Amino acid sequence: MFTYITVGINDLPGAIRFYDAVLATLGIERRETDENEAGYATADDSRCRFWINHPFNRRAATVGNGSMPAFEASSRAAVDAFHAAAIAHGGTDDGAPGIRHFHPNFYACYVRDPDGNKLSALCERPE
Repeated sequence: MFTYITVGINDLPGAIRFYDAVLATLGIERRETDENEAGYATADDSRCRFWINHPFNRRAATVGNGSMPAFEASSRAAVDAFHAAAIAHGGTDDGAPGIRHFHPNFYACYVRDPDGNKLSALCERPE
């Protein structure tokens, strides 16, 4: 459905340190980097689908109220690792890993990156 998603950041080196560590827990790696942005992809995708970047208008990045990329996790352990890596690398907890009310196998966590962007990792497999 999506070609790519971007999240605005203010400190690219700091954001790269955060996202490299956090997304690695889901098998997502940084593939492209320049002075304004970094792009991430899974091993089986030739295209970066998630980007962190300085806003094009050169103003400070701000948090989108109600915006949240949710990353697919292969297991509940991967959700736990995503959450732990986020906290260890300057993120903040916005909902510890656990089952949510959406359905019996909706295991998710919610974090904020150092710029305040909300992120989720989600596993919908029974374990």
